Amino acid sequence: MVSEPKGPRPTLEAVAARAGVSRATVSRVVNGGAGVRAAVQERVRQAVTELGYVPNSAARSLVTRRTGAVAVVIAEPETRVFSDPFFGRQLRGISRELAAADTQLLLMFVEHRDDYDRIGRYLSAGHVDGALMFSLHRDDPLPAMAERAGLPTVYGGRPGWAGAGRGSRPLYVDTDNRGGARQAVRHLLGRGRRRIAVITGPLDQTSAVDRLDGYREALGTAEPDPRLIADGGFTAAGGERAMAELLDTAPDLDAVFVCSDLMANGALRTLRARGRRVPEEVAVVGYDDLEPAAWADPPLTTVRQDVEEMGRLMARLLLRLLDPGKAAEAGAVELAPVITEARLVVRESG
Repeated sequence: MVSEPKGPRPTLEAVAARAGVSRATVSRVVNGGAGVRAAVQERVRQAVTELGYVPNSAARSLVTRRTGAVAVVIAEPETRVFSDPFFGRQLRGISRELAAADTQLLLMFVEHRDDYDRIGRYLSAGHVDGALMFSLHRDDPLPAMAERAGLPTVYGGRPGWAGAGRGSRPLYVDTDNRGGARQAVRHLLGRGRRRIAVITGPLDQTSAVDRLDGYREALGTAEPDPRLIADGGFTAAGGERAMAELLDTAPDLDAVFVCSDLMANGALRTLRARGRRVPEEVAVVGYDDLEPAAWADPPLTTVRQDVEEMGRLMARLLLRLLDPGKAAEAGAVELAPVITEARLVVRESG
């Protein structure tokens, strides 16, 4: 039973007196140090519970040289992050894994180019123990900043920034983007579609590049008709615009592979506005299988990636980097890049 403190906040000395040990012994137990017998550790923990002692986080950081916090850096503006269910699902996986490890999450966005300097200073100042970074672009300076700061980092998505192939191999978590795209396009080919367009994400991101490559591979051509390719920027409004562009340049298209469900919803709006029936005249396949797939009318055939699990895996990799012994005991993932499965989910739109 925990005692309710009635006077000043209990001190380390009070715990030591209650447990009958030295102040240094209490400090080692509270801060996770080694060299204390199990029976003594139990006495100290019992005293901590009885007195309601709460360790001073600043003092503990001086002993452990750890802050107990991790930065999650998303290289997108705040409005983009909070309007796309992908980010919310990935953050949920990260947050749950870090919370289970008693680690705080610090969320950072990139609104403008000036933000890189601010984020770089923060990461190099010792405020966090490590970083999780995702939605990076080809010219993104964040990986170099983390490397210069010597900060343990795990990335969301296959590395594609300048210098990613040099030195040690970056740790990352991604889905099989090429394989997922191949499944989508082969499904459309199997349904008899022959003029299959694609709406991509920004081609300075590896996920968009890999999905476009999978589209090409499934069609069996390195250079598909350029009139069948449009960039939707991974947003609903972008998908709407890209679909309009495709209908203007290739009005005979009979299917479209859309590289995110959010863009697919935008594409469906344009198809309805143009009077094109889905799937009778134009079949549509998305990518993600998140909330927008369920919102779609008709329900969206899509490629499923487990975004929440990808977030959990990113956090597990970082925790393993920060505390190899503890993470290994908890059955953490191997310290190597992780590629998760992509799987086609067939519904009415395709």
